Amino acid sequence: MPIITVDNRKVHIQELNKGAEQTVVLIHGMFSNLSIYYFNIAPILAQHYHVVMYDLKSHGMSERILNGYDLENMSSDLLGLMDFLELKKVHLVGYSFGGLIALKTALRAPDRVDQLVVMEAPDPRDDKTRDIIDQYSKEFLEHYVANFTDTTKVQMGKRQMEKNHRMYEFLFEQTSIKADMIKETDFLTETNLAGLEVSTLLLYGAQSNCKLTGEWLQTEINNAELELIPGDHNIPIQEPALIAEAIVHFLSQSLFNSNSLTQNHG
Repeated sequence: MPIITVDNRKVHIQELNKGAEQTVVLIHGMFSNLSIYYFNIAPILAQHYHVVMYDLKSHGMSERILNGYDLENMSSDLLGLMDFLELKKVHLVGYSFGGLIALKTALRAPDRVDQLVVMEAPDPRDDKTRDIIDQYSKEFLEHYVANFTDTTKVQMGKRQMEKNHRMYEFLFEQTSIKADMIKETDFLTETNLAGLEVSTLLLYGAQSNCKLTGEWLQTEINNAELELIPGDHNIPIQEPALIAEAIVHFLSQSLFNSNSLTQNHG
């Protein structure tokens, strides 16, 4: 498992198809890890792209950190990783809170982002957001065990389950994550989303509590399209093939349109 040191912090990463011309960086949500992409979504994307996955700080196999869970710091972590890997410009895909990290990064450093995929990003204003996150952390384990067993024939053991529970306890009880997330309450409403020029795909579950946020983002971001996937907040686990296919189609169409525009003005 590759562990690299970025800005004096250990970060767990995985890469597929390093020789590809374009790179897709996958950002998981809070209380998860890169495995949500690794087994099903990433291999499909890697047929076309260089795929980079990483564990957020204090998640998975990355170093445990006490603070810096606001979007500015999480975005800085991502840009630092891109600098370390010498990735000048990438496609960003973010799920749940990772979707907000991806959106923040695209707004902050548009010259580093080719295309943007925001998947099930919640609205931090919503009082239900914390409940969604709490439910997600529990439901994730249940869905992960079922799907991990089905797809790889390897079952998560009691030791791994306990390790995940200890991660949640560390994040909730010892870090600044709760306070930092409260700081982001007005992120979407105080951000000039209309100024985002990056082509954006919004992927939301048809039965998700976050679907209204996806519909609202579509009206606020000029160059955005919304696609609903069967399922709830856990669509990467419930429909990984559909998610991967939607991302590949979007990125390939955006590339085709960009090339056509360049040729027409060449």
